[in-house]
Amino acid sequence: MVAVLATDAPLSSRQLGRLARRSFLGLARVGSFSSNGSGDITIAFSTASRVAYDAPSEPLPIRRLHDSQMNPLLLAAVEATEEAIVDSLFAAMTVVGRDGNVAPELPTATVIELLDRAGRLR
Repeated sequence: MVAVLATDAPLSSRQLGRLARRSFLGLARVGSFSSNGSGDITIAFSTASRVAYDAPSEPLPIRRLHDSQMNPLLLAAVEATEEAIVDSLFAAMTVVGRDGNVAPELPTATVIELLDRAGRLR
């Protein structure tokens, strides 16, 4: 899995690292455990700070969200990752790979019926 988390919240590089690590909780929610060699990686960035090309010579003021206000963003990172994975599973189509190997698409109607019977639909 490669995940990219973007926000317009004013976060420091440390806070963005914390946000990125939460994506793995979303991955775990759908059943992964990030096995050895899985190659799972996440990057996070913020668009909050913009610096003009011809910036003045004085230091720029830096605004950052206080750590105590991070919980909604951390939860959003988990839920967005989980939702993106589930969406990709339902959107995937059957593919035929090397040597005729087939990865079939998810039988959407059957999965929804099973989830409904198990009481897992919200």
